[in-house]
Amino acid sequence: MHYQNRSHRQGFWLFGKKLFNSPFFHRSNRQVWQRAIAWLFMGLFMGLCLFALAACEPIPEPNQSSVGSADRLKRVLSRGKLICGVSGELPGFSFVNKEGKYSGLDVDICRAIAAALFNNPEAVQFRNLNAKERFTALQSGEIDILSRNTTWTLSRDTASRLAFMPIVFYDGQGVMVRKDSNIKAITDLKDADICAQTGTTTEQNLADQMRKRNLAYKPVVYEDVNATFNAYQSGRCTAITADRSALVVRRTSLADPDNHVVLDFVISKEPLAPAVIDGDPKWSDIVKWIIFAAIEAEDLDISSANLTTQLQSKNAEIRRFLGLDGSLGKDMGVANDFTVRVVKHVGNYAEIYDRNLGKDSPFKLPRGQNELWKNGGLMYAPPFR
Repeated sequence: MHYQNRSHRQGFWLFGKKLFNSPFFHRSNRQVWQRAIAWLFMGLFMGLCLFALAACEPIPEPNQSSVGSADRLKRVLSRGKLICGVSGELPGFSFVNKEGKYSGLDVDICRAIAAALFNNPEAVQFRNLNAKERFTALQSGEIDILSRNTTWTLSRDTASRLAFMPIVFYDGQGVMVRKDSNIKAITDLKDADICAQTGTTTEQNLADQMRKRNLAYKPVVYEDVNATFNAYQSGRCTAITADRSALVVRRTSLADPDNHVVLDFVISKEPLAPAVIDGDPKWSDIVKWIIFAAIEAEDLDISSANLTTQLQSKNAEIRRFLGLDGSLGKDMGVANDFTVRVVKHVGNYAEIYDRNLGKDSPFKLPRGQNELWKNGGLMYAPPFR
């Protein structure tokens, strides 16, 4: 066997020698072939080196926002609670008192989700976030949902990896001034010092409106909402601009509320909506339809006060909505009676609005555009079928 292998090697060597000395490898062509073979071996060598480097390169760890991005529901359920990003500093929307108790419309949206998922509205952990850090907290996976008086805009929806949920409050940007300022219209703000919170659409909208009218002004901006209103209260600025709802609410906490007025004109549209991370359709659908459940419950005249009676209803639409017939909730991946849980523990949209901003609150804010569609407002839920 040894001699046979040596014989084969000698045969190949002789064949190669004859081929190299043949006319095919004429002297005039040899340099070309030698260079070609050299380049071939060099290419093979470089390819092997690159392959070795790639094999040694550590596999990058995916960031938290991409880890199980389509499993948010599973993580929330296994954790046993919802993590909700809020302001914590805006009465009526999200505010934490000295005892650490949270209240507000944005807070109740999160409580409704917890009620639907866990049958317990208190299965929520709230995280206070300022305007600058709110989106980062959602993108990084630190929170499950952002429910923080946030305006739904095109750029936020498409460029920030956010998926906005149904609008929970139709607002508009306004301006508050002292009654004795003689300011009645936006043109009266020429050369004024105007307080605004940075990192918000408020700051951008003000600049757009003043530029459009060729009005000079001095923006006085702060990251913190409390610092913004404190600056206005202390006289640092002639006017303050924010969502009209925030101005109405904050006015009541001023030392002399009767000496301040929210002007009638509106600078912009401010549709306020919760948001979740984009790329998880199952989680988005669940959050979306839990919010719609509160709106539809009001539309069907189902409240926490009459829920027991409505559960005995023969109306097919009501029975389907409450999960008595069909499998809408189950098909979505939650309890079939998730709507019952929302109404029982948190109430319908009217109840949520009234206790936080409306007639049962200190602010007595009229519903306006936040009325149901059949009452002249914009609140509307798609059919539950």
